Amino acid sequence: MMPSIPLKPYKRWNHISPMQMGMDVEREGEGGDIVEEQNHNVIQEILIIIESVARFGDFRKTQRKECYGLVRRLKLLLPLIEEIRDLDAPIGKAGTACLVNVKKALLMAKKLLKMCNEGSKIYLALELEAVMIKFHAAFDKLSQALWRRDGTPLIFNYDPFQVELICLQLKRAKRRTDTQDIELAVDMMVVFSEEDERNADSAIIERLAKKLDLHSCQDLNNETIAVRNLVKGRAGQNLESTQKIIDLLNKFKQAAGMEITNVLDDPVIPKMLEKSHSIVIPHEFLCPITLEIMTDPVIVASGQTYERESIQKWIDSNHRTCPKTRQTLAHLSLAPNYALKNLILQWCEKNKFKLPKKDNSVFSECSSAEHKEEIASLVKKLSSSDLKVQRATVKKIRLLSKENPENRILIANSGGISPLVQLLSYPDSKIQEHAVTALLNLSIDETNKRQIAQEGAIPAIIEVLENGSKEARENSAAALFSLSMLDENKITIGLSNGIPPLVDLLQNGTITGKKDAVTALFNLSLNHSNRAQAIDAGIVSPLLNLLKDKNLNMVDEALSIFLLLATNPQGRQQIGQLTFIETLVEFIKEGTPKNKECAAAVLLELGSNSSFILAALQYGVFEHLAELTNSGTNRAQRKANALLQVIHRFEQL
Repeated sequence: MMPSIPLKPYKRWNHISPMQMGMDVEREGEGGDIVEEQNHNVIQEILIIIESVARFGDFRKTQRKECYGLVRRLKLLLPLIEEIRDLDAPIGKAGTACLVNVKKALLMAKKLLKMCNEGSKIYLALELEAVMIKFHAAFDKLSQALWRRDGTPLIFNYDPFQVELICLQLKRAKRRTDTQDIELAVDMMVVFSEEDERNADSAIIERLAKKLDLHSCQDLNNETIAVRNLVKGRAGQNLESTQKIIDLLNKFKQAAGMEITNVLDDPVIPKMLEKSHSIVIPHEFLCPITLEIMTDPVIVASGQTYERESIQKWIDSNHRTCPKTRQTLAHLSLAPNYALKNLILQWCEKNKFKLPKKDNSVFSECSSAEHKEEIASLVKKLSSSDLKVQRATVKKIRLLSKENPENRILIANSGGISPLVQLLSYPDSKIQEHAVTALLNLSIDETNKRQIAQEGAIPAIIEVLENGSKEARENSAAALFSLSMLDENKITIGLSNGIPPLVDLLQNGTITGKKDAVTALFNLSLNHSNRAQAIDAGIVSPLLNLLKDKNLNMVDEALSIFLLLATNPQGRQQIGQLTFIETLVEFIKEGTPKNKECAAAVLLELGSNSSFILAALQYGVFEHLAELTNSGTNRAQRKANALLQVIHRFEQL
């Protein structure tokens, strides 16, 4: 049991009569005793619920702030409920009804918190706004259980000022400003879009995995369990949404070097045990990555033991941490765990259990060694004095680094980044194009991102962006987007004057070039200083063109950048023209659900200026916002309600 919060001596309202306090003064005898016993049971159940909620562990990152806020407010109820429990006088019918409603509200809150504690991280990110609405509903239900609409507390024999204080805290939680992670929202929008070519972009997948804490094998195994429970709970409903969640989970697994399995298979029970449920393999015999019995256990620097094949894949995917403890490995050597291997063999012999066979292991090792030599040989040829050899070699490295994560690591470890950066300044347009594209492919790996920047590639890539061929310019923009995943690279790109040529590509490039440029510019604009540079470079005009040409299918991306620019005083001045306000109102009126949501968010950010709001009202925004509060997405409804409140305040001035 969690220790009770110490009670302060609250002021009693002794001058109020029992009738005014809502007590049932005539309820005496055996019937009254039964009711009071029931009330006592409800009180105990309420206390148990609050204490169980307080014991919840860590919450999902996307809802962590809301969860801790809700738990903190639920704890405020403890002294109130404990004092009611210790009252000598009966609490009456009104108090009984209140306690029952409080219990229902707490059960609703507990269910929500449990979902944010154990549920699928991908689902919680996908349904971010819907979950936020549930938090608001939980706060509402608690307020309604404690406080009447006429301003009086439902539990009258308790100091109303203390009840009012709790309700005030609940209302403040509801008024919390929108702190949605814009970058997360855009990335989720991209990966779940069937039309967007970037939906399989490894850099975006990698960034999402980090934001959702789904980059270790243990995290992904836990997520697999959560997704499987979600699928079973949906019982065949929301099939399209469910499939998207499963697809993204598999992309995360692929990025981590894990095997893709059917989510409905139990990831905790090894497949070999499905035919022999009577045998229980000791937990220490199972590899923490695959959860299969180990045939070749090895010890890593952290002291943890893994199956050699699975931990080698983890290391080859450029991970430098222990999958189980998450600590950085001092070295990458693998020491055979002979003692454990002997114990496993003895156990298998005793229980007549056959270990799975590892086929062609020697051949695989030989093939791997030969492949490393081939990569190293290619890297040497990048410095050849023969132009034809250089051109053929850089093209081959471009192709090798396109799909295979292991090749990206091998090329970098073989010293391939430095000569590729040098080739960016070659006058041969094809060599330049292949080199910048190869660097784009290599930059998908996070460690490579840093090494590419350290080799001085960013200024050279920007030069290709300014003067290269059409395809080279497009891939240069994509490379800058990938490199800008790291905050330090955002700053370097800005200081290297990389934003103006991206704005030029946004204005004058092909459709592919515009998409690469708008993605890079959005990422770079997450940095405050880069926003001012983008505004000075004239980003507003090409962004407005994206809004006008709906066939480009980049309205949401443009509005997302406008939302960032609107936080800058100079940006607000440039974009807050009457024509732009009219365009926002048009999107709120007739755009796609996502268009309406983004447009409402931008208008709300501009809402501190009364002239913008007045202009929007002249274009009929009030009517469209009222409709949006009923028919929009969850986030759009919140933005619309917030805008209506802003309009109401202006009307009162």
